[in-house]
Amino acid sequence: MADHVHENCQALLGSLSEYIDGELPADLCQQIEKHLEGCENCRVVLNTTKRTIDLVRVAPEQVTVPADVRERLFVRLSLDDYLNPKK
Repeated sequence: MADHVHENCQALLGSLSEYIDGELPADLCQQIEKHLEGCENCRVVLNTTKRTIDLVRVAPEQVTVPADVRERLFVRLSLDDYLNPKK
């Protein structure tokens, strides 16, 4: 029986992205959901994957560097040409 569960876990993990994206047929989704009801490990993997996707999709805040800090940084990195582009 342990091999059967292990095979189900491998099948779930192989279809995880499509499952999360809603790209699987309804009957396969039902099979996966039934497996998830009895498999804590796969639920953890699913929830972790969903959370990771959510974190990646969140746009980072726009950080504005104060002008004086930007100028000092560019001077320190010898990027004066970028501060005062030649025309």
